[in-house]
Amino acid sequence: MTSLVELRILEGPNLYFPRAAVKLTLDVSALLGEDAGGLQQRKAARRVEQLVRRIAREAGTSRLGVRVRPTPDPHVLVVAYPWRRRERGRVLGEAVAAVLDGGDEAAAVQRVRDTEPGPGPTTIRPKVPVVAITGTNGKTTTSRMVAHVARQAGKHVGWSSTDGIYVDGELVEAGDYSGPSGAGRVLARPEVEFAVTETARGGILLKGIGVQHNDVSVVTNVTADHLGLQGIDTVDQLAEVKGVVARITKKSGWAVLNADDPRVLAMRTTTPAQPWVFTRDPDSPAVREVLAAGGRATTVIDGWVTVLVPGEEPDPLVRVADVPMTLGGLSRFNVENTLAAASAALGAGLPREAVVTGLRTFQPDVEHNFGRLNMWRLPEGPVVVMDLAHNEAGLEGLLEVLRGLADRSSPPGRVLLGLGAVGDRTDELITNLGEIAAKGADVVAIGHKQRYLRGRVPEEMDVLMRAGAERVGVSGLAAYPTELESLQALVEVARPGDVVGLMCHAERVEVVAWVTGLGGVTYTP
Repeated sequence: MTSLVELRILEGPNLYFPRAAVKLTLDVSALLGEDAGGLQQRKAARRVEQLVRRIAREAGTSRLGVRVRPTPDPHVLVVAYPWRRRERGRVLGEAVAAVLDGGDEAAAVQRVRDTEPGPGPTTIRPKVPVVAITGTNGKTTTSRMVAHVARQAGKHVGWSSTDGIYVDGELVEAGDYSGPSGAGRVLARPEVEFAVTETARGGILLKGIGVQHNDVSVVTNVTADHLGLQGIDTVDQLAEVKGVVARITKKSGWAVLNADDPRVLAMRTTTPAQPWVFTRDPDSPAVREVLAAGGRATTVIDGWVTVLVPGEEPDPLVRVADVPMTLGGLSRFNVENTLAAASAALGAGLPREAVVTGLRTFQPDVEHNFGRLNMWRLPEGPVVVMDLAHNEAGLEGLLEVLRGLADRSSPPGRVLLGLGAVGDRTDELITNLGEIAAKGADVVAIGHKQRYLRGRVPEEMDVLMRAGAERVGVSGLAAYPTELESLQALVEVARPGDVVGLMCHAERVEVVAWVTGLGGVTYTP
């Protein structure tokens, strides 16, 4: 059995180093013997670290940073080290694995020494301002809001996201570009004067970040999502991954951090940038602490989005009720996204007037924020709301909006929900979604995301979501093959005054076409 489980080339800043690195996943069973406990694993880690340094030194690299981390499997370790030349970095990893497999160390050293160095990293040094946005929820909405503000300032704006590459509001390349290639494609376009990059967990772990630094970073929040993937099993580990974005922010820049999320707030101690926190609570201890240290804060005071700067009068920018994305303050998450976007835009040097105009004109519609809190009123029928709501926090935020939109006359309007989940989430998260849905909605129907089952079958997803609903006394949830079919079934039984929400990931285009085909009219704040 070979010791090399995986060798991955990380092209830019990553979980282990602020520059390009090689990540080895190694099976060290041969070093552990019969005892595979934590103590033996750490002894093995030390031996592997010494081996990497020794081979590198003998092959001509005098100084090499090496990080070794345990994994939940006691037989497996992750080893990472920076590289300046791709081929030599890759061959060093293969040489280490060969020695662990019983190969001759002198031969391994000679192989590394004889290898042509190869090209250097493709990490980009930006020549225009870059705002990098990460977090579990709100990344896409916040990045779109910042880009919209920059356009109000007259900038030619490029941004990358999970939906594609956009330049000045036009989709130029469809696909998930929340990894390093997205940032690279945006910054390679000569017309771009201002860049916004949505940076997801997967891109950081699998390829590294595509830029050497950013001018402003935003971390919206860190909640349980994508756990159990790529060695990230806890929320604390996930926060460490998201924190990479803040760690590569320029010293002269700003790290915009959620003051209400302790893991995010703690990132102010690991970033070289100045902290700029956001919170709906102006009396938050975090606000006082950050202002006392010379940082800044954006909060809500007397219903106004307000910027606080040490030694200056509070600056009320715009009423929360005048920001369409907040639905008059009904959407708590979008109030927070608004605070984050305002902070990032001001931190990046965009004019105050452009920030105010941008916040007032960015709408929760298909044109401005496709797939996030899009709303229609059907003729003589219910309001329909389409949102990604891909995890527990997102679903709770969607249900909060649905309850607020339901008609409160007598009889009161009901909340109907099309429930769905992506297949690569943990059993626990999928079950929890079923519980949250059944507790928060009057009628729930499961609609499967056929393109995102990722190894599961619909029947398995049904079992998990129904089990969650049964925890709160709801049984027999109907299930439909697609998101659209679940929405159609719910609309059929809905009454005027009801609100129908759909957790939509796979069929956004089809849903928009069906709703508008019924005569659905955009429902504005």
